[in-house]
Amino acid sequence: MKILGIDEAGRGPVLGNLIVAGVACEEEEQATLVKIGVKDSKKLSPERREEIFEELVSSFTYRVVEFTPREIDSRHRRRETLNQMEARAMIELINHFSPDVAYIDCIGPSTGKFASLLANAGIACSLVVEHRADERYPIVSAASIIAKVIRDRKLEMLKQEYGDFGSGYPSDPRTVAFLEEHISKGLPPFVRNSWRTLSRFKNRSLDSFE
Repeated sequence: MKILGIDEAGRGPVLGNLIVAGVACEEEEQATLVKIGVKDSKKLSPERREEIFEELVSSFTYRVVEFTPREIDSRHRRRETLNQMEARAMIELINHFSPDVAYIDCIGPSTGKFASLLANAGIACSLVVEHRADERYPIVSAASIIAKVIRDRKLEMLKQEYGDFGSGYPSDPRTVAFLEEHISKGLPPFVRNSWRTLSRFKNRSLDSFE
């Protein structure tokens, strides 16, 4: 039986791409995933994630769907939510791999509502949509690692050009300092302008001129 695991990285940050990854294998191959050490990417060190990533991409079939900050902003202007964007990506991955079962880490508060969003698109396979699926199913853990490493590598390349802007999350002091520095002279293209965080910074910047 062919299974597919789907997870994402970069949903919450104000900087960088949103990555949705899918990893496919036969059900019995999950034992191999466990053997190489897959688990929720957040529970692995960056070095260990990189090691497992290399093993995954050399031995398993995967695919990613990316949304750049400009695309995210554009879709926001058209009133498309992040949940809808990610559902669109997941549907694309499911249609690409045509699995018997797709295991998905739920991105919204209601697993039933999100599963319906996918099922209403005519998905033919069985769906297992759960919170913390990346902790329960090795195939979702594998997708979690793929998404996280690809996003982190892209951020590291940007840091070589723009300096250390931290994790990209609005709660990170280095990210906040980076946004405050660039808000008046022009934000680089990897900033999500539609995030509420940016509105607060822009208003603060205007207040400083009053």
